[in-house]
Amino acid sequence: MNEDPDLVELVSPVAFGPTLIRLTDAIAAAGMTIFARIDHAAGARAAGMAMPPTEVLIYGNPKGGTPLMQAAPYAALDLPLRVLVREAADGRTRVAFHPIAAVLQRAGVPEALASRLEPAQRVLVEALR
Repeated sequence: MNEDPDLVELVSPVAFGPTLIRLTDAIAAAGMTIFARIDHAAGARAAGMAMPPTEVLIYGNPKGGTPLMQAAPYAALDLPLRVLVREAADGRTRVAFHPIAAVLQRAGVPEALASRLEPAQRVLVEALR
């Protein structure tokens, strides 16, 4: 477990592939969209290097993010939401993200508004149970 307050890291109870499926299914079930998937391991292979399975999912819902960006335009630098899924050296799959409320507050979003996206990250936590 990570001790950095600016990073949430969880160990998945299942392997990398099933973890990705759990997360993508949970995101879709919550009415959000996966806007992009960045496969860092594939990029490494294309560059002639090796890397354990590592993907970033970029997800969200414009209904949730747009009001935040309207309130503080710099919030657009951190939205949509992101989650890192990686296979660690110990073989376990780890899921990590930055707690979005704190990130958005640093961008100038009022606390009450910034906390509205916390449920979108709780979806990830619940998907790993």
